[in-house]
Amino acid sequence: MQIFNFLHHEKISGFSLKKRILIFLDRVTGIMYPVLSEKASGFCSERKVRKCLSRLLKSVSEKLPESPEFIADRFMKELPEIKRLLDADAAFIMEGDPAATSVDEVIITYPGFYAIMVYRVANRLAGYGVPLIPRILTEHAHSVTGIDIHPKATIDSPFFIDHGTGIVIGETAMIGKRVKLYQGVTIGALSVKKEMANRKRHPTIEDDVVIYAGSTILGGETVIGHDSIIGGNVWLTSSVPPYSLVYHENIIKVRERNGNQNKKAD
Repeated sequence: MQIFNFLHHEKISGFSLKKRILIFLDRVTGIMYPVLSEKASGFCSERKVRKCLSRLLKSVSEKLPESPEFIADRFMKELPEIKRLLDADAAFIMEGDPAATSVDEVIITYPGFYAIMVYRVANRLAGYGVPLIPRILTEHAHSVTGIDIHPKATIDSPFFIDHGTGIVIGETAMIGKRVKLYQGVTIGALSVKKEMANRKRHPTIEDDVVIYAGSTILGGETVIGHDSIIGGNVWLTSSVPPYSLVYHENIIKVRERNGNQNKKAD
């Protein structure tokens, strides 16, 4: 494989590359939210983060559109903007979840916030044309939280993930402001054919949409209009207009067991 060849040329194994990426993630996390860092001191200097990222980028330098140093400098300049988006995400989660007692609780304990944080870091790097590293970052978050967000997905802020386990957001998905997703939601593709790799394959979710647990929304031409509510366990492959309420009608029947009827007869 081409990616393996250029990594091998740099004499960096997959394991050591992953280890370096997680060190970078911990350091950049330490700048934005020291309480989340695994380092005892929490805080890490911007100089160390820039140096760490620059070294990391050198491992994929043959595939970069700019120099590792240029991309590292650009990332550090834009880090305050990433932090601003994440602060808005955390505040939105706090406002929307009755169980949340503080923004600090959201930042420290909510898997949805952690997945969003890693995504926003990875998405910024993916936007610079960095290969492989963004995907390793989001797959790390996936393994920790059960939330699978492709680093090239477009997700505006603020964004809300509640519980989160089983959520899947595909590469070409576009999600607007103040969108809320619950566990088990899939924003996916109708077709997984390789020839569709460069086409929009995943839905567009407009502003102020709520999608409840277990719903599946598929297709690159599917648009969920703003201010819509998608109920639990809905399967959608076509667009719905703004202000829609979409729900799955399920019939549940309850009857007495034969054993209980026999007891009544006695």
